Amino acid sequence: MSNRSKVRRLPKRASYDRATIDAILDAGLICHVGLVADGSPVVIPMAYARRGDELLLHGSSASRLMKALAAGGEASIAVTHLDGIVVARSAFHSSMNYRSVVLFGKARAILGEEEKRAALEALVDHLIPGRAAELRPMTPNEVKVTTVVAIPIDEFSAKIRFGPPVDEESDYALGAWGGVVPLRIEAGEPLGDGRSDATVAVPESVHRLRLRFDEVPS
Repeated sequence: MSNRSKVRRLPKRASYDRATIDAILDAGLICHVGLVADGSPVVIPMAYARRGDELLLHGSSASRLMKALAAGGEASIAVTHLDGIVVARSAFHSSMNYRSVVLFGKARAILGEEEKRAALEALVDHLIPGRAAELRPMTPNEVKVTTVVAIPIDEFSAKIRFGPPVDEESDYALGAWGGVVPLRIEAGEPLGDGRSDATVAVPESVHRLRLRFDEVPS
């Protein structure tokens, strides 16, 4: 924990446990990356993957954001899961149940072609587990026009809220309902694009992807 990663507002909801951090990161698909590029603050939603002690990001080599990161730019990255709307008996105590991670770090560009390919496969498999093995190899040009960076996971904090509303004791006598409306991402039936042969089945990776969203967060 560093001074900038320390949770100050409601610190009882904070966690600095690495296993907790990894679980939140591994369950997510989108992060928001903030940094200063060309003198202006920028926040961009991006796909990501955790590989060991690093967070991987990728984008077009022409991207202003990726150029800034590849040059060793400092970034702040946030990942959030919204698990429920907390319906309290007052506006003040109404809230959300969530799991979130904020991390800080300096990016390093992944330059070697083999490491770059491995990082891109890790990104594919984080989005759709097992999909990389089902795809054709990336062409040299596809690898060339994609920038990949890694950010160390060593300066971070998590913040988590769960459970029912915590109302003022006097508000429980008002006769108003209080509770939680759970929220989750749900995967629907896969829809083909109409270009596959009728004999081509939905791949195992897509079936695993659907199962991923059937899991209920603990």
